[in-house]
Amino acid sequence: MKILVLEDNERLANLISQALKKESYEVDNFYDGEEALSSLENGYSCFILDINVPGIDGISILEYIRMNHKDTPCMIISSNHDLEYIQKAYEIGCDDYIKKPFYIFELMQKVNKLCANQKKMLILDSEYKYDYQNRVLYHQSKDIELTKKEILFLELFANNLHHVATYSEIEEYVWEGEITNLTNIRALIKRLRKKIPFESIVIVKGLGYSLNKAVRIE
Repeated sequence: MKILVLEDNERLANLISQALKKESYEVDNFYDGEEALSSLENGYSCFILDINVPGIDGISILEYIRMNHKDTPCMIISSNHDLEYIQKAYEIGCDDYIKKPFYIFELMQKVNKLCANQKKMLILDSEYKYDYQNRVLYHQSKDIELTKKEILFLELFANNLHHVATYSEIEEYVWEGEITNLTNIRALIKRLRKKIPFESIVIVKGLGYSLNKAVRIE
């Protein structure tokens, strides 16, 4: 999945790019609106646009995107907190808006939520499946209630299904940057294993957790 990032602050653009690549997204960075506009047709699955950039501003690019890429997820990032700009962005059709300054993990949660919607089902086995779009776990046709942290743990694997989620990665994503410990992480896994097939979650000794190789996305 390829994402276009328009951000004229080179340091911030690099931080965003590194975080996205860690989640296995392909990323093209642009620091100028005109350059970004000329590249919109390069097969992007998501757009992240700053408003105030050299050349053509992010709002104008959003207008073009909505005329030509109606259903492609698009997020606006900006240090401009003027309600008029926020309203205009939503009226044109942005899917989310995040104000600077922000935490990178906060941005990643929003991006993963937008992009994971394009992935429908996490198939755990023949009887269990997780619906990414509606955030619902099914056992056959029965809904199983999940806590927010259980949902975030499953969605941690949305864009890189069989990677090893380290303890620090779980802390950052599932605990949303709050400090936790191995006891809490292990307790979360223990609770989740009671709701899904036990063997779906694999312990990678000394590193973290992964999903069983049989688990797939459809």
